[in-house]
Amino acid sequence: MTFGACKLAIRCAAEDFMNNHGMALAAGLSYYFVLSLFPALIALSCVIAYIPVPSLWDNLLLGMSRIVPADAMGLVRKVVTDVLAQTHPKLLSVGILGTAYAATGGFSSMIEALNVAYDVPETRPWWRTRMLALQLTVVIGAFFIVALAFMVVGPEFGTWLTGKIGLSWVFAEVWNYLRWGIAIAFTVIGVEVLYFMAPNVKQRFWATLPGATLAVVAWLAASYGLGIYFQKFANFNKTYGTLGAVVALFVWFYWTNVFILFGAELNSEIRKAAGKKPLPVKENVVPIDQAKAA
Repeated sequence: MTFGACKLAIRCAAEDFMNNHGMALAAGLSYYFVLSLFPALIALSCVIAYIPVPSLWDNLLLGMSRIVPADAMGLVRKVVTDVLAQTHPKLLSVGILGTAYAATGGFSSMIEALNVAYDVPETRPWWRTRMLALQLTVVIGAFFIVALAFMVVGPEFGTWLTGKIGLSWVFAEVWNYLRWGIAIAFTVIGVEVLYFMAPNVKQRFWATLPGATLAVVAWLAASYGLGIYFQKFANFNKTYGTLGAVVALFVWFYWTNVFILFGAELNSEIRKAAGKKPLPVKENVVPIDQAKAA
C-alpha cells in the first residue's frame, strides 16, 4: 500500500472505531480482563510448579513488571501471592479446570468486540466460541510467556550461549538487542493469532499483520508512557485510597484494549480497500453493515 492509502485506511479505521463505540467496548473489555487476569495467573502458577526451572515464576513476574506499570504490577503480585499462600496446592490442582474456565472470560468478550470491529454477526454456537476462548487463552498465553522469557533473559545469556555452542562474539554483542526484537515479534504474532482466530470471518493469517504491528507498537509506547505518568504525575492513592492500584490496572487494560480494537479496525479497512470485505465464516449470512443498509 502507498503512504496515501495507509493514511486513508488509518483515518477510516479511526472513524469506524468511534462509530462502533470502541472506547466503550475497550472499557467493558478492561473489566472482563481484570476479572480474568488473576484466575489466569493462578492457573499458570500451578502449571509452572511442575516445570523444573528454578525461579521461573519469579522471573515471569519480573518480565511482566517491565510492561505493566509499577502500581498495577504491585497489586498483581500481592493478590496472586496471597491466593497461593492461602490455598492448598492439591486444591489448586483439582480446581485448575474451573480456574482456567474463569480465565477465558476476557477472550470471550474480546471475540464479541472483534466481531463488531469487522462488522460481522456471531453465527457460531456458544459452546464453540467458549472453546475458542479457551484456545485463545492457552495459545496467546504461551506466546506472551515466550515473549516475557526473552525479556527476562539478560545479556549474560548471549555470552553463555556463545561459549556453549561456539558462536561468534558478534552474537554476544547483538544478543541484548536481539532478545527484545524476538520478544516483540512473539507479541505481534500473538496479536495476529487473536485477529485471525477470534472474529467470525475468513481471512489470511498474514493479512492481520498491519493491525497487529500497529497495536503492539502503540501498546508498548502507551505502557511506557503510563508508567511515567503513574510515577510522576498521577497519584491514584490520594484520589482513590487503597483502590489506587486497582484503578491503575484498569487504566492499563483500557488502553491495551483500545489499541487492540483499533488494530482490528485497521485490518478491516485494509481488506475493504483491497475489495476483500470480510465475509462471515458461515455462508449466506449478511454482514451487519449490509443489513443496516438494507
